[in-house]
Amino acid sequence: MEFDELRADIPAAASHVYLNTGASGPSPRRVVEAVNDAQRRQEFDAGATNHYETAAEIRETARETVAGYLGCSADSIALVESTGDGISRVANAIEWSAGDRVVRTDLEHPSGVLPWRRREEQGVDVDVLSCPDGRLPMDAYREAVEDAAVVCLSSESWLHGTRLAVEEAVDIAHAAGALVVVDAVQTVGQHPVDVREWGADVVCASGHKWLLGPWGAGFLYVDPDALETFRPRHIGYRSVTDPTGDGLEYAPDATRFGVSTGAVAPYAGLVEAIETFEEIGFDAIEAEIERLTDRLKDRLGDRLVSPTDYESGLVAFEVAEPASFVERAADAGIVVRDLPNGAARASIHAFNTDDDIDALAALL
Repeated sequence: MEFDELRADIPAAASHVYLNTGASGPSPRRVVEAVNDAQRRQEFDAGATNHYETAAEIRETARETVAGYLGCSADSIALVESTGDGISRVANAIEWSAGDRVVRTDLEHPSGVLPWRRREEQGVDVDVLSCPDGRLPMDAYREAVEDAAVVCLSSESWLHGTRLAVEEAVDIAHAAGALVVVDAVQTVGQHPVDVREWGADVVCASGHKWLLGPWGAGFLYVDPDALETFRPRHIGYRSVTDPTGDGLEYAPDATRFGVSTGAVAPYAGLVEAIETFEEIGFDAIEAEIERLTDRLKDRLGDRLVSPTDYESGLVAFEVAEPASFVERAADAGIVVRDLPNGAARASIHAFNTDDDIDALAALL
């Protein structure tokens, strides 16, 4: 598949200059059709098939497909609804003690903030590390994670478009005895990923942004060596080995983070989305994002907030009144967003074109 074929399969790209994938990616028709086909199979073929077997088949295919992309075993993958859902389940699965300490950066999305804030009500201390210009200050970070129980950081800043040094950060945190939870939702779909190289204990992400998948198809990776650390409190028959038995024995793999009966059609869409990207090639996608991002940065000049050199397709820039600018852009058929740090942001994907970039630049 070529980029123009991908674009032709995305209705939102035909009706708008869509530059907001960092918030929610517009799904291709083939992804939506995969969701609909799975839903029809689950409901309309109920008399000829077993609901639960069909659901299990879809889930296992999704776990295998996600694992193939992330470079790990399917046993290490759990299916959740979103990145925030995954982080929340992880936070709820840790056996906390009063005085335990969590360190997070000030770059985190609310999905990486609120689950830890809830822990403060249990006597857990939460320290926030300031990261000027979207960078992880390694000396301050090394000092901050000493005696921490958990470290939470994003692989890419949704506010700056910067890529954080995840592997180095994980090594430092592990040396201090901390678990590391990574929010990778702004990375998956933009770049090739190998979670084993990162070395994090947990990596949470979702398919609805850069992978152009449907809402409701999140996933998390759990390092096998860290698995027994987690005893989920939000549980159901999919969390345990014997749901009708007298005891409580968690599943021996990441499926312990599953719960009960839930929608499976979004995961069929996630599989289709990843397979679509595999047809194009993740390296080719990253290269095209870089080319288009550089084109926009060249036109932004002094307005640019994100790094001049390419790091991601997230491009933050200054405008006088971001909220008003977003409305004016919408009136012109251009979809961007404003940020809580006072900037506006465009998200450049491989389905975008030179004309898309130039349309936004002309509005400035």
